[in-house]
Amino acid sequence: MGTVVESATEQAKTLVAALCRQFYGLGWVSGTGGGVTLKVEDPQLPMADRLIVMAPSGVQKEKMNAEDMYVLDKNGAVLSTPLPLPPPHKPPKCTDCAPLFMKAYTMRNAGAVIHSHGMESCLVTMIDPGAKEFRITHMEMIKGIKGHGYYDELVVPIIENSAYEYELTDSLAAAIAAYPRTTAVLVRNHGIYVWGDSWISAKTQAECYHYLFDAALKLRQFGLDHTDPLHGPVKKLSLAAPKKNYPVRNTRVILLDIEGTTTPISFVTDVLFPYARDNVGKHLSATYDSKETQDDLELLRQQASKDTKEGNVQAQLIPPSDAPKDEVIAAAERNVLAMIAADRKVTALKQLQGHIWRTGYKNGELKGQVFQDVPEALSLWHSAESKAYIYSSGSREAQRLIFGNTNFGDLRRYISGYFDTVTGNKREARSYTEIFLSVGADEPSQITFATDVLAEAVAAKEAGLDTVILERPGNAPLPSGHGFRTASTLLEI
Repeated sequence: MGTVVESATEQAKTLVAALCRQFYGLGWVSGTGGGVTLKVEDPQLPMADRLIVMAPSGVQKEKMNAEDMYVLDKNGAVLSTPLPLPPPHKPPKCTDCAPLFMKAYTMRNAGAVIHSHGMESCLVTMIDPGAKEFRITHMEMIKGIKGHGYYDELVVPIIENSAYEYELTDSLAAAIAAYPRTTAVLVRNHGIYVWGDSWISAKTQAECYHYLFDAALKLRQFGLDHTDPLHGPVKKLSLAAPKKNYPVRNTRVILLDIEGTTTPISFVTDVLFPYARDNVGKHLSATYDSKETQDDLELLRQQASKDTKEGNVQAQLIPPSDAPKDEVIAAAERNVLAMIAADRKVTALKQLQGHIWRTGYKNGELKGQVFQDVPEALSLWHSAESKAYIYSSGSREAQRLIFGNTNFGDLRRYISGYFDTVTGNKREARSYTEIFLSVGADEPSQITFATDVLAEAVAAKEAGLDTVILERPGNAPLPSGHGFRTASTLLEI
């Protein structure tokens, strides 16, 4: 076993040296700056217990070899020090980034961390000297950042620089704790720390971050706003008055429910649900061999297993993937129909429904419906530089389909991102706290959540959000004395 670990350690040291040479060519680790570290591959140990390889400090990164690397234990104690090189080389020294690297390892269970001094990662923190975050949306390379998609707003915290690298440790740790979705922290006028669960993940994300920083800088050169879904002209601080005298609250983010808020309940209950119900078997049969459908079936299996263990008499186990196709589809369909009838808000159902509806929209059998005030409200908020997000029990794909195919055209250009049940249950306060940490607001109260469901309003208020309940035709009546602000249209928010 010792020989195997030694071999893996040598491979890791060789890999770090190779990455340093590559990153030197990209301008990320020039002038002896920056650094790379990764965990030694050892499948017998959990990530947290594996050995660590780190590049040294103050050396020419493009000239390093495997024997120049440090080896540390899981707690950051040095186990192996490289031999000194003859003058003019300095005596070996473990990287000054070590305590910061260790925060990514211990707080995020990272498998590798990259510290870059790339010019774009430095300049992007100077666009707004007072900003505590970098934000960008609707760029293809956002998809390369873990947990993000094209329509999402990427938020990267920015911490202030200091004279010595180790002095950044506490502020980096605070940023990691405050932004649970982030895989990077920018240091103003300095660079960026990026981590991933493997060296491949860390490298891929670092490349995407640098691309996005460069894109933001170039957009700014053209006078375009990288935080705007439309990437339109950068707006001046003095905004023109809205074309109508609707009230504009001091709100930075608008968070919208769909059913009963932006869209009639009848569209969901009388159009979307019946379409999914009537096409479950057909969809599963036609797409059975695709990875997407196999993933959907596996989620349904897990949900059915959970439901049967909890005594849900409507649920029945779904055969494994190697069972006959017809048996798997029949069992899955029975479970799905039961969940639709019970209006279950579970990811397994919502993900499959989104895929079924996608076919309906593509074939022209479905057309999304929104209330008449929705396009104008979205446009008004966009003009006032407020970000609009969607939070619905339906999958993110289903949300994008509705707003991309509405009776008023494609409205996705006004929407900065989408949240679904993967974020959490809509009736739990912690879900709204997670959204607050993801959208770039300074305080929860800067987010206005609009819904038609009292229990959701209660949960959002508990998390500190400003909350309004929509009273639309077809919505359930509210009890007297509920204590929440109400509105009949989004234009009143």
